[in-house]
Amino acid sequence: MRAYSLDDVHATRKRKDSWWTVFLVDPVACRLTLLVANHTSITPNGLTRFSLILGMCSAICFAAGRLVPGAALFYLSFMVDCMDGKIARLKGTGTAFGLWLDYVGDRIRVVCCAAGLASGQYAVTGEVAYILLGAGVAVLDLFRYVNAPQMKRVREVVKENRLGRLAAVESVVAPGHVRPAEAVVAAGHAGHVRPVEVVMPREAITPREPMRIVPFEERRPRSRGGKRPKLPRRFGRLLARYRVRSHLISGIEFHAAVFVVAPLVGRVALVPLAVASGALLLLNEVFLIYRMWLFSRVVPAAPLVEKVPRVSV
Repeated sequence: MRAYSLDDVHATRKRKDSWWTVFLVDPVACRLTLLVANHTSITPNGLTRFSLILGMCSAICFAAGRLVPGAALFYLSFMVDCMDGKIARLKGTGTAFGLWLDYVGDRIRVVCCAAGLASGQYAVTGEVAYILLGAGVAVLDLFRYVNAPQMKRVREVVKENRLGRLAAVESVVAPGHVRPAEAVVAAGHAGHVRPVEVVMPREAITPREPMRIVPFEERRPRSRGGKRPKLPRRFGRLLARYRVRSHLISGIEFHAAVFVVAPLVGRVALVPLAVASGALLLLNEVFLIYRMWLFSRVVPAAPLVEKVPRVSV
């Protein structure tokens, strides 16, 4: 069996990840992954099942009112959940079923921990706020994971339509035969390509650099101030240097705030931290939906090319 190095494990990390994972999980998870890869034959699906078992134990602790053990077990469950993907990429043993198991296991863990946390604190305090807290956490998490694949589908459809429009324009603009100005201008209006082709003799065309056709809707508008502010650019480069995603509040940070940080702080922090992190997560989702809406407006429909007879000149 091949002996893996820590560099091999580091190469399996995601190109960008949440700051919680990068700074507080991966430093430990990578070393544990190295031990598991070199000294055991545990499969990625086995790690996923073990992560789910730890998540259930965390939910039981929360239901029993044991906040600190519940937080520790949730952290361990998430860390093992990070390890299964690294093992799959390291050994090439990932499966399609493993993707489904990992996805469903995450949802089961969050819902059960939310229910355990809510029921445990309601049993101790009798406050309905904790029931609402558990329901809100579960609903927000499920909305995020239902919304994400739908947003991905929208982006894929828009990309397909964009490629279709470019292919339609390029099929009209034949090298050495057609002047593309009319086709390119028409491509920027009304979502349809209405080219007027003008055929010219080859010898009348002077050699020049190949023209790149860029539809109007894909041209990035320049800001009035010219260049982007330096501070956001520097901040973005700093995040990229450490593999941190630009959206700093995602589902991972939300789970960490509700199921790890708040229980470690104590009962008094459960509701405030959950509400604050939930509000930030919801704002992030609204921002992502807004960006998707802007992206979907780039190419509203698939191209329709009207065949126009060529006119020789």
